[in-house]
Amino acid sequence: MNANLIRTGYSPNIKERRDCSCALFDASAEMISQAENMPVHLGSMPFSVASAIERFPPDTLTPGDAVLLNDPFRGGAHLPDLTLVTPIFVADEVVAYAANRAHHADVGGARAGSVAADSTEIYQEGIRIPPVKLFEGGQVNETAMEMILANVRTPDERRGDLRAQQAANETGRRRFEELVDKYGREQLEAALAEIKDYSERRMRAELASLPDGAFYFEDVLDDDGRGNEDLLIAAEVVVDGDVVTVDFDGTAAQTEGPINAVFAVTASATYYVVRCVTDPDIPPNHGCYRPIDIHAPEGTIVNATPPAAVVGGNLETSQRVTDVVLGAFAEADPDRVLAGCQSTMNNVTFGGTDPRDGTPYAFYETQGGGFGGRDGKDGMDGVHVHMSNTMNTPVEVLETAYPLRVTRYEFREDSGGAGQFRGGLGLRRDIGVHDHRATFSFLAERHRHAPYGLVGGLHGTMGEAYLYHGTDVFDQTDETDGEKLPPKTVRELTSGDLVSIRTPGAGGYGDPTARSPEAVQRDIELGKISLETATAEYGLSASDLPTSTSDEQ
Repeated sequence: MNANLIRTGYSPNIKERRDCSCALFDASAEMISQAENMPVHLGSMPFSVASAIERFPPDTLTPGDAVLLNDPFRGGAHLPDLTLVTPIFVADEVVAYAANRAHHADVGGARAGSVAADSTEIYQEGIRIPPVKLFEGGQVNETAMEMILANVRTPDERRGDLRAQQAANETGRRRFEELVDKYGREQLEAALAEIKDYSERRMRAELASLPDGAFYFEDVLDDDGRGNEDLLIAAEVVVDGDVVTVDFDGTAAQTEGPINAVFAVTASATYYVVRCVTDPDIPPNHGCYRPIDIHAPEGTIVNATPPAAVVGGNLETSQRVTDVVLGAFAEADPDRVLAGCQSTMNNVTFGGTDPRDGTPYAFYETQGGGFGGRDGKDGMDGVHVHMSNTMNTPVEVLETAYPLRVTRYEFREDSGGAGQFRGGLGLRRDIGVHDHRATFSFLAERHRHAPYGLVGGLHGTMGEAYLYHGTDVFDQTDETDGEKLPPKTVRELTSGDLVSIRTPGAGGYGDPTARSPEAVQRDIELGKISLETATAEYGLSASDLPTSTSDEQ
C-alpha cells in the first residue's frame, strides 16, 4: 500500500519526503497491521477510522466507497493530514478496512502550506473535513472533490495526491481479498484475532520486566508564538505488573497559539514511546496497545478542545510528549532510553506565485537534526526523529519544483551533546527566494530549551534561524550576521532574501570523560567536534589525542 502511495503521489511531499502512512483494520476497526512510517500518523489513525465508521456504519457502505476526513476533533491530527478509509467486502459484508494518511502541502487557510505559525483558531488553518464519502461505488464524488479543491491553493496537486491515496487503499483491498480467497474468511479472521492477542502477550511480558512504581518527568515547550512561554508538559508513568498508565495531569492549559494537541496525537506519541522502551519488534496492532492506559485532562495542550489552533500540536507538541514520557521511563530504567533528540520538526513553509508560469505554489518540509546518544552507541546526525520519520526534500527536486534555491546544507559542528556516547549533530539548511515575493512560515521548538542529556551526558545545542536581506545574500557565510528569527514566525520575503535554519543537536549519554580519546579524535577529523570542544567538554588536550585515526575510517 505504502509503496503504491509513494509511487503514484503527485507532490514532492509524498513522493520524495514520504510524509504518509498506511494501515489495515479489521471489521471492528481494530488495527491489525501497519507500514512502519510516520509514528504520529499511525498511533492516531485508529481514531480517524473509528470516526469514519461512526459516521458511515458498515450497512451504509458499498464496494468502491472511500471515506475522507481530516477534522482533528473527530479523530484527526491536524488539517494537512488527510485520512482515507476504504471498506473491504466479502459477500456483501465489510470484513476489514484499508486506510492511509498523507500530509498535503496545502489545504487552504490563512497561510500557504497550511502550517501557520501565527494561527489562533482552527478556522485559520485550512479546510476542515468531517467524514465524507469522497468515492462512491468506485467513482469520485465530484461535489465533495470540487468543494475541497475550491479551498486550496494547489488543486491539481491535491487531486493527484487524493487519487494516489485511493490507489493505495485499492492495493490493500486487493491483497486482503487474495488472503480471503487463499485461506477462507473464517481461518483468516481467526488468524487476525491471534495476531492481536500475540502482540498483547508480548507487550504484557515486556511491561512486567520493568520495575513497578510511579515515575515522573516534565519538560516545556518554548512558546506558542503568542507570548506565552515555557508551557509545561508533565507525565507520571505508573508501571503495575503487566500494565502501564500514563497520566498528563499538571500539563498546561490549551493556549492561544497553534501548539495545542488533540488526544489522538498525545495517544500516538505515548504508544510510540511504550513500543520503544519495550520491544519495537512486537507487531504493531491493537493488541499491543491494550495494556496501555492514557489520561490527558481535557482543555490542556495535550487534549485540546475546539476551536483551538492545533497544527503545531501534531508537529511539535507530539515531540515534547515523546520526550517527557521517555524521560519518565528513564527514571525506571535508563538503559532502555536514549538522551533527548532534537525533538522538533522544524517546519518550513514557503508560498507565493511561481514566476516561471504564474501559478500558485506551496512548499512545505520538515528538517532533520540530532538523534540522542544511547547506551552503547552514538546518536545519529541530521535525521528526522521520533514522531517524524520522513526523508528530506532533495535539493535537486526542491529547486526544480519551486522558485527557491538551497545555498547551504551541512552538519552543525559541535551541536551534539558530549557524552560517553555523543549526541547526533543538527543541520544547517539555507533556502533563498528567487525572482518573486513569498510568504515564509516557520514553526519550530528547542530554541530556548536544549535537548537533555542522560546519565551524565551533556545537552545538545539549541536551534536557531536567521533571515538575510539583499541580492547578494545567496553567498552569505557569516554565522550570525542576520536577523535572528523566533521559533514561531511568519515573514514576507522579497527576491534575494534567504532563510537559514539551524536545527538542534541531541543530548549525549553517559559521562563525557569516559569517551575514548580515539573516538574524540575521530570526531575531530570528521568535523563533528572541534578541538576546543574536546578540551572543554571531554577534558582532553591535543597531547592526549592520537595523532590520527584516518586509517580506521
